[in-house]
This record gives sequence, C-alpha cells and structure tokens, in this order.
Amino acid sequence: MASILIEGLTFDAVIGVHEWEKKIYQKLRVDIEMEWDISAAAATDDLTHTIDYAAVSSRIIACANEQPLELIEAMAEKIADVVSHEFGVSKLRLTLRKPAAVPAADAVGVRIQRGEW
Repeated sequence: MASILIEGLTFDAVIGVHEWEKKIYQKLRVDIEMEWDISAAAATDDLTHTIDYAAVSSRIIACANEQPLELIEAMAEKIADVVSHEFGVSKLRLTLRKPAAVPAADAVGVRIQRGEW
C-alpha cells in the first residue's frame, strides 16, 4: 500500500462560534493522507486506477463551503466522511488548521484518522 497526499490545501470558508465569525470567510488549511494501492496506476500510468487529487481537492473546498459550521472538529469530520464515501478511501489521516484563530499561534487545528493504520 501507499499513500496519496494533499498537503497545505488552503481555502476560505465561513466557520466559527462568534457572531462576527459567522459573517466572514476565514482561511483554513487541510493536509490529508489517503491510503491507496497504487500498483495498477503505476503499471498502467492511468489516472482511473488511482485517486485524482485535483478532484479530491476541489471536493474538499466545495464540502467546506456547503454550509457554515462553528467548529473545526465538525468540519474535519464532514470532510473525512465526504472523502471516504465519495472516493472510496477507507483509511485516511486529515489535519484541519485555522491559521488566524489565535493571534499568538501559527494555527490551531484538529487531526483525525479513519481506519486502522
């Protein structure tokens, strides 16, 4: 097995618990590692045998903007569900960061894992 990686996917979404946060877009950053058997893709050089990271990236951004959420925990779980179900990924690690949430920190975030690694 191998991993398909998307690192530092950055986009804006409405997220936050404070009333002022519910009215603005804030920057979010996602890193995702998806376990995948790449042997067929490596042997055939055919995208249909692997995960299309551009499609996953676009879907993550769309998912994050489908409805405003208050917590990054809820957003991370929602994104993991979408990637798992829509792209057939049974094992993944996802880190979601909110860079501007705490002025004294580079970012705050949550890391979740699906499946046994």
